[in-house]
Parts: sequence; C-alpha cells; structure tokens
Amino acid sequence: MNAAVKQLDVICIGRVAVDLYAQQIGARLEDASSFAKYLGGSSGNVAFGSAIQGLKSAMLARVGDEHNGRFLRETLSRAGVNTDYLITDKTRLTALVMLGIKDQEVFPLIFYRDNCADMALTPEDIDEDWIATARAVAVTGTHLSHPDTRAAVIKALECARRHGLRNALDIDYRPVLWELTSPGDGETRFIASGAVTRQLQEVLHYFDLIVGTEEEFHIAGGSTDTLSALRNVRKATAATLVCKRGPLGCVVLTGDIPASWDQVPLQQGVQVEVLNVLGAGDAFMSGLLRGWLNDEGWEQACRYANACGALVVSRHGCAPAMPTRIELDDYLLRAASVPRPDLDDRLNHLHRVTSRRQAWPELCIFAFDHRKQLADLAHDAGASETRIPELKLLLLAAARAAAEDAGLQQRSGILVDGTYGQRALNAITGKGWWIGRPIELPGSRPLRLEHGSIGSQLIDWPLQQVVKCLVFYHPQDPAALCAQQDALLLEVWQACNKSGHELLLEVILPEDGPDKAEQHYLTLITHFYQLGIKPDWWKLPPLSSNSWQAISALIDQQDPYCRGILLLGLDAPADTLRAGFAAAAAHPLIKGFAVGRTIFAAPSRRWLQGELSDSQLIDEVKANYLNLIRYWREARY
Repeated sequence: MNAAVKQLDVICIGRVAVDLYAQQIGARLEDASSFAKYLGGSSGNVAFGSAIQGLKSAMLARVGDEHNGRFLRETLSRAGVNTDYLITDKTRLTALVMLGIKDQEVFPLIFYRDNCADMALTPEDIDEDWIATARAVAVTGTHLSHPDTRAAVIKALECARRHGLRNALDIDYRPVLWELTSPGDGETRFIASGAVTRQLQEVLHYFDLIVGTEEEFHIAGGSTDTLSALRNVRKATAATLVCKRGPLGCVVLTGDIPASWDQVPLQQGVQVEVLNVLGAGDAFMSGLLRGWLNDEGWEQACRYANACGALVVSRHGCAPAMPTRIELDDYLLRAASVPRPDLDDRLNHLHRVTSRRQAWPELCIFAFDHRKQLADLAHDAGASETRIPELKLLLLAAARAAAEDAGLQQRSGILVDGTYGQRALNAITGKGWWIGRPIELPGSRPLRLEHGSIGSQLIDWPLQQVVKCLVFYHPQDPAALCAQQDALLLEVWQACNKSGHELLLEVILPEDGPDKAEQHYLTLITHFYQLGIKPDWWKLPPLSSNSWQAISALIDQQDPYCRGILLLGLDAPADTLRAGFAAAAAHPLIKGFAVGRTIFAAPSRRWLQGELSDSQLIDEVKANYLNLIRYWREARY
C-alpha cells in the first residue's frame, strides 16, 4: 500500500494518561488547591499534537472503563486522532499524573501508574493488518520497561518492518517508570542504569528515527558524555538521531558521530520566556513528525519541532498548549518578533479559534434564558417565581422533543440561565447540544453582571457552556457610558480567553436611544473589533440583506474564524421573523436563530395561570419551535 492511499500517517504507542496540573503557579505541589484536567502521557500528547499539525495520527493503547478513559478517548477523537485501537480495559484504571509549576526549574510531578490500563498492552492487542494501514509507528521508551508492553511494542515494530513502515522512538526516559527511584520522585530526569541501557540498545536497530534530550541519549548510550553516548547508540542503529539541546535547538545526525559539537550543524530554536518545560518534548516530536513524514527535509522538520516546543514551554499544560498547524505556521513567519508567545494577541487568538472543540455549521436555538420577563410573567399570572425553575425544565423537554422530530442532531441548542434554569443546564450539559448562558444583569444599562465578577463565575461553568452577554449600546451614547460599557466588555472578553469559554455578544440598540437605524449595527461591530474584542458568536436582530452583506464583509476582514451570527427574536410575531429569516438566509455567516418569547411566552403564561397541563405546555412550545425551524429551513434551503 503506497503512501498516497494509506489510511494513517502515524500510529502512536505508549503512555496515555490524565494530567492534573496545579493552577497555582509558584506554589509547592503540597500547597496546590485546584487543578486543571488535561490529556497527558507522552504518546497521547504526540498523537494529539501530530493530529492538530495535520497528520492522520492514531493512538494504540489502553484506557480504563471509566470517566477518565472516556475523557481521553473523546479528547483525542475531537482532535482528529483515530481511536479504533484505543482499547477499553475492563479491569484497570486510567493512568493519572499530578503536576506543579514551582518555577522555571522546578516541576514536581507524581505518576499514579500502579497496574494502570496503558501498561496492560499485550502482543495480542497488535493487529498487523491495522498496522499496515499506516506510514509510520512512533513509540515512547516507557513501554520498553515492562515485559508485556515491550513484547507488544516489538511485535508492532516487526509488523511495521514487514510492511515498509517507518519506525520512530522518543526515548522519553523517566527513571521512576523504570523503578529506579522512589514512587513519588517523578521529577528526577536522569539516573544511570546499565540494565536500562542494555534493554534500550537491544531494540534500537528497529528504528529509522530516534529522538531524545542529551540526558536521554546518555541512558541510551551508557555514557554521560553526550557525544560518546551518541557514538554508542550509532553502533546499535543506523537510524537518524535527533538530539535536543534545550533552548539552543537540536542537532540531526544521519551518519557517523563527529568528534566535536563544532562539526555538527545546529538547528537553532526560537527564544521564549519559559513558564513550564513539561510537555515540550512531546510537542517537539509532534512537529518533527510533521516535517519527517511529509518529507520536507530535516531543516524544516526541526523548525516545526523547535517552534512547537517553544510555544508549549510558554503556556500552561501539555496537550492544550500545543499549537495547531495554522497557529504554528503563523508563528514561524514572525517568531523573531514574538519573545512572549503567551502575550501575543494574534497567536493567542489563533490558538483559541483553531482548537475549538466542535463545529456548528448551523444552529436552531431555543432561547429561554429570560429572567426578568419570566418573573414579570409569573407576577402578572398570580403565580410564584418558585415555579419558574419547573417551567424551564418543561421548556427544555419541549426543545428536546422538537429537536428529535426535526432531526436537528448537531444543530440544536438552547440559551438558558443559571438563576432559574440551573436544573435545565445540568440536564442538557454533556448531551452534544450548543448551550449558551447569560451573564448580564437583565435590562442593565450601563452593562452590569448578574452575579458579580466574571472570573469567579466562569470557574464553576462547564467549558461547553457559551458565555452570552447582552449589551444595549448606541453609537451616540455619552462618552462616559461608552467607556463604562467598553471596560466591562473587555473584562468579559479577557476572562473568556483565560477560561477557554466561547463568547456570544448580543447587541441591541436601546429603547431610549435617539434612533434605531440598522446601519448602527455595522458601526458598533466595528467599534468592538477596534477594542480588540473578537466574539466567537454575534447575536443580532433581523436586518436587511444589504446590512448583512456589509456586516459579513467586516467580520470576514476582522476575524475570519468567527463562528457566525445568530438572529434574535425580541418577541416578534412568527411571520415577522419569517421575513427576517428570508433576508438573512443567503448570507453564509448567519448560522441560524436564537429565539425565545415568540416560542414560549403565550403558552408559559397559560401554564402559569393553570390553563395548560405540563404535557399541553410541552406540545404547544414544541409546535412553535418546530414552526420556526421550518421557516428557517424554507429560507435557507
């Protein structure tokens, strides 16, 4: 099978685990109080990193039959990694690592890997026909430390050899994983061991590419003099050797090992301020594989590798810090002028928008995030506000029933608040729906947030929930009002960038404004972009086709990665919305609608008054929602 028709570029075999990263930078691990959960494990990181660099990668390993195993599978799958042979182990738990960032030199970590799932890989798990569908196999050294995993790796390498694949090794030496130090000493990077050196040298002949730090080549070559160690490795293998030399960069050795470093061309790295070196090697390997497997030459492969490593050392975490292909290519065009990638607005935006979790090509959203309006409705109906949470659960039931009948699949969504709708949020989160959640104090002008600091709010929110912020704004507002609203909107935008939540910015001209000319929306969107705010979503009222054309052109110019625009309803009659849909549907950037009171207001009033049963309410709301879905589809298709 030639490369042009291979299903996979690289199969990664080795460690895959959950990383728990301390969020308190500078604290001892003993003093850490909260942790961020990430995909981890050297091979898992390489599978992930090479996938977002554009390779068709696969993960061959085991994970537990539990929440962490499913988290790893879903995270890899979302990145485009093939998980057909990410085997679910019914009797073992997924491996776990706890890590801290004390300073630029001290990174305490603890491996929890006693009888873990990924170390249970056996030769029976290796399917030669599947191995043959790839162009390369990439393994990490830990799996050479145990008889069963070693036998599995050797079988995979032999299968690869028979079918003409390339084989790569990342030495990935962790003394604790070879049982050379105490179980809690994951931080130690090097302990000399003749037994480990012997076991490594026995398999080096299988590989076409071997990658490691100087210390890792010390263990592979049995010498703490790097050039001597490289010579010993060369005696065991004809592989290309890539030796990482920290911030200097790396060297590529394809033949005999020279007597001096002066005789070795250095592939220079880019200089950045280091936050955390953990994961840099996995990022390096991901970039190197991109260049190697695409036959771009060693100089270009090392440019990718060094830059990937540099970006990761400037950020928190391993896998989530890895650059996407688009982001890396942009960085390489201007790396010399970006000493602090973590502070570069363009790079951070590219990282954010090119690593999104899920695509939403179209959305038909039922919005019932209303708080004041429903409280007023309950009061007018003579009902207690305590009934509103129950009402929101029924509205969710109607939304789910309508989405099923309409076959929305990955096109369904809701907007619902945490004030009255927390139970509805809990019920739908994790079900594959688009979920938006408001933060503004209803009706506030100037904008205020309902529950105080945005940072303290988002720490409790699932990442799947989109931050929805409604601002009433007019281009002719007084300067002081504009400045106050702008400052809070910037705070919201910066908080979303920090937390990883997407932002939907809803803009409505105020009732007390001097006029409601629709051209003001173009002016306002321009203003927000000039502030540096790039929402993932815009929510705007129905406008003319000419206005949509101008707004779409502006968004494409300012942020071509914007998710799109959603149409709001403002309690308009369904026929009015139908006309708005018709004007909008020809513009691809408009992804659908997010409408509420048109769907739920009348039936909810009757339910609160005791005129409708729960099932009758659900039926009426469902019918109204389906009606709007039909109007949208008629307009778009």
